[in-house]
Amino acid sequence: MNANQSHWERVYQTKEPDAVSWYSAHLDRSLALIQKATSDKQAAIIDVGGGESTLVDDLLSLGYRDLTVFDLSATALHVTQQRLGALSNAVQWGAGDITRADMPVHRYDVWHDRAVFHFLTQPEQRAMYVRQVAKAVKPGGHVIVATFAPEGPEQCSGLEVVRYDAASLHDQFGASFHLIESQRETHQTPFGTTQQFVYCYCKLE
Repeated sequence: MNANQSHWERVYQTKEPDAVSWYSAHLDRSLALIQKATSDKQAAIIDVGGGESTLVDDLLSLGYRDLTVFDLSATALHVTQQRLGALSNAVQWGAGDITRADMPVHRYDVWHDRAVFHFLTQPEQRAMYVRQVAKAVKPGGHVIVATFAPEGPEQCSGLEVVRYDAASLHDQFGASFHLIESQRETHQTPFGTTQQFVYCYCKLE
């Protein structure tokens, strides 16, 4: 286990799911963008950095049936599996570094990431991530990535982040990712503060 993995295991082992700044009872904006991307309940959807997020719960309740949750922290995934109970058997789970994981080729119709990409502070990390997306998403598939906006925090959970506007975030992915739309969000943290996010929704050509 590397230092980054150890950091996130400590976070999820010592904090309740609703005691972290990124917590939201429901990821309504993500859910709306995924539904816009596909109404096909058989579509293959991966939630990268899904951890303890309730997005998988809501997708299951809407009838989506080919779901994968991937996170650096096995502890976070275990929390969600326990919460889902028997429903967890309907989900595929993956733990590890998304930039280095052995991803399947052209497996997913939708790739969703809320707040993993902004932790990739080195250009080579971001390049590896983009290659993973291009490998794993089907041609014509959909990519939804959210990061801190320029007004967002400079650090999260004690780690440095990179902040983006829609143009600079899309530039990280390149011309083969056709930008469909971007959105801004003011996230209300459990602590009564706000964080600014930007979402880019692209289609892989």
